[in-house]
Amino acid sequence: MLASRLCSVRVELRTKALCLEEPIFSQNTSMPPRTSKLDLTRRQFLAAGASVAVLSHLPDLLAQSTTAVPEEIWARKTRRWAQLTLAEDDAANFDLDFWLDYFRKTQSDGICFSAGGCVAYYPTEVPFHHRSAWLGQRDIVGEVVEGCRRLGMSVLLRTDPHATYEDAAQAHPEWIACASDGKPRHHWASPEMWVTCALGPYNFEFMTAVHREVMQRYKPEGIFLNRWAGSGDCFCSQCRKNFKAVTGFDLPSTDNLQDPVYRAFFHWRQQRLYECIDLWTETLRAIRPDSSMIPNNASGALIAQDSIELSKRAPMLVADRQARHGTTPPWIVGKTAKEYRATLGSKPNVSLFGVGLEEPYRWKDSVQEPAEIRIWVLEEIAHGTRPWWSKFVATLNDRRWLPVVTDVYRWAAENQRYLDYDQPIARVAIVYSQTTAWFYGGKDAQAKVEDYALGWCGMLTESRIPFEMVHERMLTPENLDRFRTLILPNIACLSDRQAQQLRVFCQSGGSIIATHETGLFNEDGSPRADFVLADLFGAHFTGKREPHMQNSYLRLGLSRTPHSPILADFQDTERIINGTSRVVVEPTAHDFVEVPLTLIPSYPDLPMEKVYPRTKDTHESQLYLRQLPKGGRVVYFPFDIDRTFNETLTHDHLRLMRNTVEWSLHEIAPVECSGPGFVDMTAWRNTNAVVVHIVNLTNPMMMKGPFRDFFAIGAQTLTLRLPELKNAREAKLLTAKKTVPLRRIGDAVTLEIAGVLDHEVIAIDL
Repeated sequence: MLASRLCSVRVELRTKALCLEEPIFSQNTSMPPRTSKLDLTRRQFLAAGASVAVLSHLPDLLAQSTTAVPEEIWARKTRRWAQLTLAEDDAANFDLDFWLDYFRKTQSDGICFSAGGCVAYYPTEVPFHHRSAWLGQRDIVGEVVEGCRRLGMSVLLRTDPHATYEDAAQAHPEWIACASDGKPRHHWASPEMWVTCALGPYNFEFMTAVHREVMQRYKPEGIFLNRWAGSGDCFCSQCRKNFKAVTGFDLPSTDNLQDPVYRAFFHWRQQRLYECIDLWTETLRAIRPDSSMIPNNASGALIAQDSIELSKRAPMLVADRQARHGTTPPWIVGKTAKEYRATLGSKPNVSLFGVGLEEPYRWKDSVQEPAEIRIWVLEEIAHGTRPWWSKFVATLNDRRWLPVVTDVYRWAAENQRYLDYDQPIARVAIVYSQTTAWFYGGKDAQAKVEDYALGWCGMLTESRIPFEMVHERMLTPENLDRFRTLILPNIACLSDRQAQQLRVFCQSGGSIIATHETGLFNEDGSPRADFVLADLFGAHFTGKREPHMQNSYLRLGLSRTPHSPILADFQDTERIINGTSRVVVEPTAHDFVEVPLTLIPSYPDLPMEKVYPRTKDTHESQLYLRQLPKGGRVVYFPFDIDRTFNETLTHDHLRLMRNTVEWSLHEIAPVECSGPGFVDMTAWRNTNAVVVHIVNLTNPMMMKGPFRDFFAIGAQTLTLRLPELKNAREAKLLTAKKTVPLRRIGDAVTLEIAGVLDHEVIAIDL
């Protein structure tokens, strides 16, 4: 029934360019007629058979901009970005000459500079656009734009629409966001200000006027949007009216995404924001056709906005993971780069790094250790992103960050021809699922979704296995053909279509590794009776779960399969620790390669006299391995090995996960690096070179920053098995600034690197 209703709606959308009196997402009368999208009225939407269930599919049905993003030359040619985010009183003593000189020293070729929204740094004529009280007669924006143009830099101007002032709130109460009780919201950090509604006339009218004025005055390449998506859910009168006009519902009283009304609100809110970006983009392009809005955002499964929708709307995106805090490892910025690349494709992938601390205490006018800044930027470059330094406050109270950014940027400029990557060399990919985060993880998405992915990312990095990320909606053959193994870390929500795409991948010789509750829920978060991939797993769900396993173990099947590749490097032990949660499954296939792990159930951990297993072996498999007729391999862990590894970092789990990846690949690696230390290795094919990065993460501060210094590691051996290297004779070491000979062994070439302090790049010209 639902499928037929969706089909009816799709037919309406695809066959009729409707432009009627009640456009579904265009209630604001200030918006120009939409010509780039198909509009649908609520009446016709419901007439097509839509229900609350169908409303949950609004992104698939309606969030489809048909406006093509032009190939902006400026986005592709700009490699090293700079950003200055001003405080309001910076206008009093802004030192233009100093900053232009620093842009020149760092060879920055793009600038993002504060322009307006919350505070205007130019003589604005838009009513209620607050001009800096320290601005006087200056036009700081104009001065910076003119100076940067002389340096040949691309220019983005930054706006921030999330807060406004008392005079605006008095004149336009409809601009202000409201709490669930209907009361306007004072700003949480600056109580003299008001939080604005991102879904109503403040953004659609006022900020459209600001963006038009900025573009008319300065003709920048684009506008960089900070805090553009609002500050939590809004319950103002405009949101109430607009939401009801579309769905027929009052605003939800819960934020539970399993509630159909909140789900409709969630998608309506997303779509409203896309409409706003589209309006702003049209406003800019009416003045400068190759300009764009660049919405600032985070990355990965946990963000509220659809990554594919954002990627469609911009010629580049900027990953806002400025620094690490807590126990965040440096390699996390590489994961971020891969997530952006998964939806951006060949568009420029830019990574913003802050020179200050990134802590919950919000020390925004601070400076990190130079070594910490350096390792973060090197990780960005190694993973294929273009660096973007960001400094809050233009007044320099601490200059210690300046030399390290200068040094890294100059090195990048000198070696730019090797840093313009075409394609990563990786045979493994991790799938990430925003649907699973939204509808399965909810408020617990970090623990139920992200921590599983982080376990695999950490294992692959430590094992020196290059990998990429793949968005759940990009499981097409043309996107997956370059990979041999796909990892599904507790991807609980899978549609029937996605399951079929995974079957096609396996039937074509690909392998999958899945964990825990993968495929036990539909794409809307509703539970399934069995795994949607039960036919691949060779096992079905019994309906039982053990959500909390205490003091449980895995018995190794070395006596049954002493030469098992899954149990390689396990000696002198009969068992290892289990995970902490599992689903209970029963086998349905009879063609398992082996049964390497069986369950030792939880048993008492106190008093110590009672700590002994009541059942020494259930013979219940905890790892299902199958080899399919056309070479594809399937690995299924019914327990949370990946999440547990991310928490405990036990070497047994790392070894077990690595062995399953190597078994699933069933091929000789195209790139291998051996030697002491913990390194992050990436490999790239360029038009005229093969490039390999080795980033040295061997440091006592790797898991709890900041880096204070670097500690050199010893000799590394790099082995490459790539047909394009058949005639190569030598390699360049871009950090050491020397060449080394290549030794040929069969179809492989090898080279030795004497040691690595922080970063070495091996470039082999073709």
